[in-house]
Amino acid sequence: MTQKSLHANPSKNRTPRHRAREFALQGLYQWLLNNEDAGAIQANIREAHGFNKADAEHFNALLYGAIKDAAELRAGLAPLIDRPIAQLSPVEHAALLIGAFELQNHIEIPYKVVINEAVELTKSFGGIDGHKYVNGVLDKFAAKARDAEISAAKRT
Repeated sequence: MTQKSLHANPSKNRTPRHRAREFALQGLYQWLLNNEDAGAIQANIREAHGFNKADAEHFNALLYGAIKDAAELRAGLAPLIDRPIAQLSPVEHAALLIGAFELQNHIEIPYKVVINEAVELTKSFGGIDGHKYVNGVLDKFAAKARDAEISAAKRT
């Protein structure tokens, strides 16, 4: 992750769900780099400044779900990316795992919200154009995972 932290760009408009995604991104980043146990990561992140303002239940769902389903999520993402997954930046990789997990498992969240949140995470924590890459990949992933929702949106 870049040197930015959750405190580097405070925003009064961050919702508890957005904060949960920020903390999940940090947890997945830690998991990707150090292959630490999800329980240890969770315990560490829950002690972080500002965690009390996050949706803890959604954080747990994202962290544990993305780690548990990582192989399946990567398999779904692999045909949509232009390089091996191992060559993605850890921030892009984590944002894609979060976005793909939400698209597949949280159909109560509109697909456009899921993609926008992943893009915003990548803008906040990633490299210069990483958000554009994440947007393009998740648009393609959503076309498969949320075909009915996207088709219905196009008809209205």
